[in-house]
Amino acid sequence: MSERGPPPPTPAGPAPTLAAERPALPLVHLRPTLLSDLDYVQTVETDAANRPFISPWERVQHEGALRFPDLRHFIIEAGGNDVHGRAEGFVILQGCRSPHKSVELKRLVLQTKGRGLGRACVRLLKRLAFRDLHAHRFWFDVTLLNTRALALYASEGFVEEGRLRESVRLFGEDGDGYDSLVVMSLLDREYQARVALGLEASPAGA
Repeated sequence: MSERGPPPPTPAGPAPTLAAERPALPLVHLRPTLLSDLDYVQTVETDAANRPFISPWERVQHEGALRFPDLRHFIIEAGGNDVHGRAEGFVILQGCRSPHKSVELKRLVLQTKGRGLGRACVRLLKRLAFRDLHAHRFWFDVTLLNTRALALYASEGFVEEGRLRESVRLFGEDGDGYDSLVVMSLLDREYQARVALGLEASPAGA
């Protein structure tokens, strides 16, 4: 009769995995905005969930952004590049031909919140700014009241540069007021450092 040692201890639960620590981001891609998309763009821009944090543009401003070579106007769609997915929001970049290589994220507006689309879009836009547009600096301003966006951008490596105090007027049921704008940016060397650390992984097909 052979001798057997004590049975191995039963694990308390499944071992943590990298996937569990870093949930997969949803697939998203950008396509150039068409004139026929502008009704959708203005609907998302004036949605009650987005209106407190942005100043909507007139339609003629969006039309100009489609033509002006220094700007890029995109529709955000779900799915990879080979999929014509559902529209999820829109993006405007400014300074795409800046001699100073300073590209501004003028506007990022999503129709649906809480699904990881914002983080997926920010990753995609950083790659576009630094890899495709060869930016030295990628920057934007965001209202101080938009705490959700501020937390996202900080977690994606953007650094606060300063604040434009009470520079945005608010109109609400409780009366007028003012909000401040937080200026944040990421430099190309900071982005490359994040890439080297594996912090800029994008979903396959994005």
